[in-house]
Amino acid sequence: MNSKINYVSADEAVSHIKSHSHIHLSSVASVPHVLIDALCRRADRGEIEDLRFHHFHTEGPAPYSDPRYEGIFFEQGFFVGPNVRKSVNAGYADYLPVHLGESQFLYRSHTIHLGAALVQVSLPDENGFVSLGTSVDCSVAAIESADLVIGVVNPNVPYAYGDLISLDKFDYLVEDNTPLVTAAFAEPTPTEVLIGKNCAALVDDGDCIQMGIGALPNALAAQLTGHKNLGLHTEMFADGLLRLIKAGVINGANKKLDRGKVVASFLLGSNDVYSFIDHNPDVLMRDIKYTNDPFVIAQNPHMKAINSATEVDITGQISADSIGTRIFSGTGGQLEFVRGATMSEGGKSITAFASRTNKGKNKIVAELNSGAGGVTPRADAHWIGTEYGAVDLYGRPLQERAKLLISIAHPDDREMLDRQAFERFGPHYHNFSI
Repeated sequence: MNSKINYVSADEAVSHIKSHSHIHLSSVASVPHVLIDALCRRADRGEIEDLRFHHFHTEGPAPYSDPRYEGIFFEQGFFVGPNVRKSVNAGYADYLPVHLGESQFLYRSHTIHLGAALVQVSLPDENGFVSLGTSVDCSVAAIESADLVIGVVNPNVPYAYGDLISLDKFDYLVEDNTPLVTAAFAEPTPTEVLIGKNCAALVDDGDCIQMGIGALPNALAAQLTGHKNLGLHTEMFADGLLRLIKAGVINGANKKLDRGKVVASFLLGSNDVYSFIDHNPDVLMRDIKYTNDPFVIAQNPHMKAINSATEVDITGQISADSIGTRIFSGTGGQLEFVRGATMSEGGKSITAFASRTNKGKNKIVAELNSGAGGVTPRADAHWIGTEYGAVDLYGRPLQERAKLLISIAHPDDREMLDRQAFERFGPHYHNFSI
């Protein structure tokens, strides 16, 4: 590392964090665990209390949500990952609902006044700038807004172009060489392969796409290998999309904005993904304010936004952050990309999911489970796809929507759903066909 930088220990750096502060963490694969561990040592010595943590979903240990630190740490993340889900739903931690593109505004407007920003960064370049690597998200806003900024310089953080940060923005710098968290490629199930085929049929050559991470996006990516000149403008991408980039399927040739560039804000995948973005001029890792702005998204024609759901009711209300009252994930950027895609010339919003859960419960339902959050309102619902097909709800009244959605529900659930729709809409419901 650069010997000219005045590094301090993690314990020294976090000793300047004050009790009763709001703390930002860089997220996903690039959590600054060395600083979190140092904060835990302060907490164990009784030196600090009432720290509130904000971030996107994080990978790895999450002691800031552990009940043993009750009254000392309190998790208030913008997205709930598996490592904090149990604590959130038990009340030892909490979820702060926000569209991810607006998370940065909570900092910049001082709606949340940050006492400290804790982020991981790459080695500096010759001009004294570092990259936030795989986790730009709302960290740029955090660095701009926090009273105290601590950076962990880690050679495993890739130097990604886009929004770079000058070293003079940091109050303290710490050295660490812990590898970033990786995620294995999720192999699609046969059901997910069918969903992928139905959604891929809605994507044309030259389209610009957005989708996330997991077996279902991987299944869709696998069905796009025969496409040409796709663009990518997304919150995040992983190995499934990387395969399309390396194969030349995704080249951004038809994009009007950031032509020829892959644009994202945070990543989680294998080391191949992280190596790919390192010093790659064809990749821009940008502030979430940019990637998730519907007006930015809409500037690329034929935008296809592909998202998922925990359940969809027969009127088109889409829940994606919760299962009943149980918080499962978060609002994310779903509605931002839904609206950006539908404003795009020739764009489409697509919601894709399996018709049933792994336990056999229907995900197309007469009514959302009590307490479930409606992430995408029915007025914003367009294409809905399952393993049984895809239907377009746009411009359709409620009773037609019900018939369309029932047609792509699991066959064993259709009679029940049809009966529930009849009970809801009355005798006229059965007097027309789609």
